[in-house]
Formats: sequence, C-alpha cells, structure tokens
Amino acid sequence: MDIALLVLVGLVVLVGIWLWSTYNSLVALNVRVDEAWSDITVQLKRRADLIPNLIETVKGYAAYEGKVYEDVTKARAATVSPEALAHPEQAAAAENMLQGALKSLFAVAEAYPQLQASQNFLQLQAELTDTEDKIMASRRFYNGGVRELNTKVLQFPQNFFAKGLGFPAREFFEVADAASIAEPPKASF
Repeated sequence: MDIALLVLVGLVVLVGIWLWSTYNSLVALNVRVDEAWSDITVQLKRRADLIPNLIETVKGYAAYEGKVYEDVTKARAATVSPEALAHPEQAAAAENMLQGALKSLFAVAEAYPQLQASQNFLQLQAELTDTEDKIMASRRFYNGGVRELNTKVLQFPQNFFAKGLGFPAREFFEVADAASIAEPPKASF
C-alpha cells in the first residue's frame, strides 16, 4: 500500500510540475505577444505623428487637393483609434485605408516639381519610409510571438486547460491586401 501511495504522490507531483511549467511558459509567451503589439502601436503612433507634417508640407505646394488631405487625415485617425490599437484585425483594415490614402498624397506630390526638391519633404518621406520598415519588422515579431503562443495553446494536452486559464489563441496582424503594404509608400521623382 505504501508503494502505491508513493507512486500516486509521485504522479501528482509530476503533473503539478508539468502544469506549473506549462502555465509559466504560456504566461511568458503571452507577455511577449503583448510586448510585440505594444511595439507595433508605438510605430503606428510615430507614423501618425509624421503624417500631419507631411500633409502640411504638401499643402504648401498643392493647396487645391483638399479631398486627398481629408482622406489621409481620416485614414491616419483610423490607424491610431483605440479600436485599431487594441485589435490586430481592425489595425489591418486601418492600414489598408492609410496605404491607399498615402499613395494618393504621393501622387499629388509627383505633380509638383518644386515640392519634390524640398528638403523638408524629402526628410519627411525618408522618416516615413524608415517608420514603415519598423512597422513591418514589428509586425513580423508580433506574428512570430502569436505563432508560438497559438501553437502552445492549441497543442495537446495544453489545449484542454489553456483557454480556461486565460490563454486563448491570439489574432495575427494580417492585412487583407498584402500587396498594398509589401513596400513602403513611394513617390517617384
């Protein structure tokens, strides 16, 4: 009877250690995904802060393009809205809208040679391109973390208790029209 009790206690201890280890690894992965999402929101906000300067620079040369400025302003607001900053799916939709609006803004810029030569415009364009690169890198890091977390959450036997412990599968940050964000917005001079 003592051996059976020791075996039972040993099994309970092993299961307890496994649960403890699994829970801690899920917590670590969850924190990594939250950190990665935070990095994305920082870069989205940085880009949103650059866009008004870019608009003002273009406005100085192309004052009669009101619809373009309005579209860019609306798209910018959508990318930093609480919904977009909280949910990858809504952030992706806002990204699509902003990419289209920025393409229109750069198309306007192409029509004004003196704007294309402006140091301020060129610097803003370079900063925007750099920020777009950082957003893409942050998205890759976030999606990698989500992949690791989702794999762990969905694998047997963690899938039996992960959701109940507060670890649901997370959404990837995917953009519906991947071609629209494959490269940063460009203006050809």
